[in-house]
Amino acid sequence: MEPAPSYDLTLLLLLGSRTMIDTLHKHLAARGYDDVRPAHGFAFHRLAPDGATGNELAEFLDITKQAASEMVDYLEQHGYVVRRPHPTDRRGKIVTLTERGWSCIRETEAILSHLEGQWATIIGAKRMEELKIDLRQLVTVANGGFLPQKFRPTW
Repeated sequence: MEPAPSYDLTLLLLLGSRTMIDTLHKHLAARGYDDVRPAHGFAFHRLAPDGATGNELAEFLDITKQAASEMVDYLEQHGYVVRRPHPTDRRGKIVTLTERGWSCIRETEAILSHLEGQWATIIGAKRMEELKIDLRQLVTVANGGFLPQKFRPTW
């Protein structure tokens, strides 16, 4: 008899990701960043270090230009980004992180590092490193030898 098909890996990866992101945002809110959402972290990833145009951000997030513009409006209203004249395109704008945006990134890095350390304590540092190596290999192979360079926010 053949074993039943399994999708445990997919479910566990999603649950693990959701657990980390939910815990991250609980800690961010406690540190004064209660107005950022998980999708904003993906945008920050693209905007660091040198900024991006709205079109570049939309392409990176795999969302419409209108959705990217609305996100930038929100982040600008909350002090995380600023639109500046594009250095080479007189008609264009480039979106860059403000000090508040960079501060949020630094807090995120510290929190995620701490959470990863907690998980490594549970399964062991060696197994955690092996898990990351294995996941990087699986994702790279599944994407033709490259790590994807787009992040589609899922919540």
